[in-house]
Amino acid sequence: MTKAIWMEIRCEFLSRLRMPRYSVPVLSFPLMFYLFFGVILQNGKLGGISPAVYVLCTMASMGVMFAPLMGLGGSISTERGLGWMEVKRASPMPPIGWFLAKFCGGMAFSAIIVAALFVMGATLGGVRMPAAQWAALGGALIAGSVPFCVLGFVLGYLVTASAAPSVINLVAMPMAFCSGLWVPVPFLPHVIQKIAGFLPAYHVAELTQTLAGGTGHGSIASHAQALTGLTVIFVAAACLVWRRDEGRVHAG
Repeated sequence: MTKAIWMEIRCEFLSRLRMPRYSVPVLSFPLMFYLFFGVILQNGKLGGISPAVYVLCTMASMGVMFAPLMGLGGSISTERGLGWMEVKRASPMPPIGWFLAKFCGGMAFSAIIVAALFVMGATLGGVRMPAAQWAALGGALIAGSVPFCVLGFVLGYLVTASAAPSVINLVAMPMAFCSGLWVPVPFLPHVIQKIAGFLPAYHVAELTQTLAGGTGHGSIASHAQALTGLTVIFVAAACLVWRRDEGRVHAG
């Protein structure tokens, strides 16, 4: 059974990698934005750190947000629309294998984005940090993709395949803006600054900036606790939409 689960994970990853409409924008957009804003613009300080480091944190946070949301939300809604979920239920594969494959796929793409941004930051951006700091930053970013994996699962069960791209963008784009991934939070309107504290992308970005030596808002522990709490909320929502969908199938 373990071998079957690993095969499921491998196939899930390869299917996304071979889907250009997903893999190309998800992998290239954070790198493109970092090249424009983190490498070309090198003057001054943002949050107590250089623009190259600051934008590295924000673009990596954006990457670990978009990859799971697009990957899980889009693929789950598509598979549901094609009736693939009924096939999965009838197969010997336990549901946990399918869940793990989806989550590992989202986290794998997040890790690829983080690694690519780190390479660009260390070479073109001239970012210099101790190895332990790079490792802590990378670990925090990959772990930070977990709440977005769960949220992607929720969205995939709430919307149809045709509506999924639009709905996911309607969730992700405002979240990125309100979390300070494009414009630093202190420059945003006061009401949006208040909203930011309830968004997972804000806490991932602030956590990574603090780990990178910046003067972020709040402590590492407070952001980690906020992300844990939001993940628990998303897991509860995921259980509800999963049970609702199961009930509809069995009722039919």
